[in-house]
Amino acid sequence: MRFEDVVHAPSTPLDAPAFPAGPYRFTGREYLNITYRTDPGALERVVPEPLRVAEPLVRFEVMRMPDVTGLGDYTESGQLALVEYEGETGEYCLSMYVDNFPAIASGREIGAFPKKLGRPRLHVDQDTLVGTLDYGSLPVARATMGYKHRELAIEKAREELTLPTFMLKKLPHYDGTTPRICELVRTRISDLTVKGAWSGPARLQLMAHALAPLADLPVLEVVSASHILTDLTLGRARVVHDYLA
Repeated sequence: MRFEDVVHAPSTPLDAPAFPAGPYRFTGREYLNITYRTDPGALERVVPEPLRVAEPLVRFEVMRMPDVTGLGDYTESGQLALVEYEGETGEYCLSMYVDNFPAIASGREIGAFPKKLGRPRLHVDQDTLVGTLDYGSLPVARATMGYKHRELAIEKAREELTLPTFMLKKLPHYDGTTPRICELVRTRISDLTVKGAWSGPARLQLMAHALAPLADLPVLEVVSASHILTDLTLGRARVVHDYLA
């Protein structure tokens, strides 16, 4: 294989890349979002400088993605904290749990999404929208919301999904101890079409787990909930702070 072909291959193995280069278009992406108030001290311990915790608010999300160009069909769940960076309000992605390997590999390698293997699920149980997350065989989160109780303004739904997202990109050097990359990056959803949005009563239960520690940010009060159907494109990440510079 020629040098230039090696350089331009999207990933390894060279003869069967783990994921295509993208960009990735999501059609029929469905969200269950529950924003809750948590313990300020616990949140500050996991949000890295130079980000600042704006309010002790966390958004738990479960996303059903049945049609993603290049990546297929999968479901994802995560926790995001409300933060500020240089006067801009955004979210810091604390963790993501995904049931699809190409989505995990591309998210970590192309971007900086903190993705791990998990078993999220989003479904309707009679009159209730239910989002769950299992890690291995154990449950770690259960979110419930009244199914389409109230319409949510499209602009409010757009605002919720298009906040900039900050993430930590951290890769070790080959010695296994020193960092080769340690960067704070920023990304944002683009080309967003909101096809429907609703709100309703909601509850969130988090269960303690050593390797999926969502419950370390306890639910003190559910602030809001939303159910949103969309088409969108995932934006490329850009570096906003290099910790090694």
